[in-house]
Amino acid sequence: MTDLYIGLMSGTSLDGVDGVLVDFSAGGPRPLHVMAHVHRKFEPALAGELLALNTPGDNELHRAAVAGNALARVYGETVDAVLRQAETPRSAVRAIGAHGQTVRHRPGEFDATGYTLQLNNPALLAELCHIDVVADLRSRDVAAGGQGAPLVPVFHRAVFGLPGETVAVLNIGGIGNLTVLHADGRTIGFDCGPGNALMDHWCRLHTGRAFDDAGAWAASGNVNEELLANMLADAYFQISPPKSTGRDRFHPAWLEARLRNLGAPMRAADVQATLAELSAATCAADVRSYGADSREVLVCGGGAFNAYLMHRLAALLPGLTVLASDQRGLPASQVEACAFAWLARAFMRRECANLPGVTGAAGPRLLGALYPAH
Repeated sequence: MTDLYIGLMSGTSLDGVDGVLVDFSAGGPRPLHVMAHVHRKFEPALAGELLALNTPGDNELHRAAVAGNALARVYGETVDAVLRQAETPRSAVRAIGAHGQTVRHRPGEFDATGYTLQLNNPALLAELCHIDVVADLRSRDVAAGGQGAPLVPVFHRAVFGLPGETVAVLNIGGIGNLTVLHADGRTIGFDCGPGNALMDHWCRLHTGRAFDDAGAWAASGNVNEELLANMLADAYFQISPPKSTGRDRFHPAWLEARLRNLGAPMRAADVQATLAELSAATCAADVRSYGADSREVLVCGGGAFNAYLMHRLAALLPGLTVLASDQRGLPASQVEACAFAWLARAFMRRECANLPGVTGAAGPRLLGALYPAH
């Protein structure tokens, strides 16, 4: 039986889908080989609808179902492109790990269980691709009292862990999350706060661009200490892990409320600089609190391409080497997609893949639901 899996990732940044074909039978020190990687951008209409569905609106159930269908079709196109690039028949692929698009994430709230909601149509994806699909990867952990996130620390341990050393891994997508791989085998992981989501929003609003390329716009501004302090006063940053967050908390209205509290209007570039500082400061504070004995901080996700953000992280973490995960063998743009291929493989092998010490779940759980190819 083959050990080839496809991982699909569409994250909080809403920039599109990353798809990878991964061979887990590869030899050597790293337990995987990426055979192909494709990034497919969302059409503006789909990206806009997925963003809109993060907040209450009219006719949500219908719109969410239709958006899930559209997302599944983009996933299917991505799978086809990955297979073409790798020149691999779909019959060789054991399963697809399809996380879906998170639009609400409220674990532990309302009724003590809460929920996490990812738009997707894995049944349609299985019909389109004729490959087994593993989806719904978070809800079992939430049902067991966990946060349902982050799920990637177990994968980080497998690919970035070093015997006898503590390694910090920062994934900075729309939300920033930290994994600390302790030298003694303990693994810690949680969401730090807004990564790129608020920066991307502010950039779209004031420049029309989807993101601040290399952080050049933020670098042109000045950090407003009053605004930064106001944002850092949010109670989320004082909560001890396990914890996770998303656009439910860190959204444009959250930012606007804090801007209204200022005594005078700010230049747009200064707001962008302050948002970059918020992301860097919260991530760096968590590294200092939970991974102080690390020598390296590996950065993956879109934040690794923001040169200004990487500069600020390095400045706030003197004595630690801040580098993109590319320099440790796995490109920053591939890490999360590979993680969902890994999680699909764990499900197919009937291996528990959550870390209760990370998510707060009552115990190890098998994560996912299977949508067979036929």
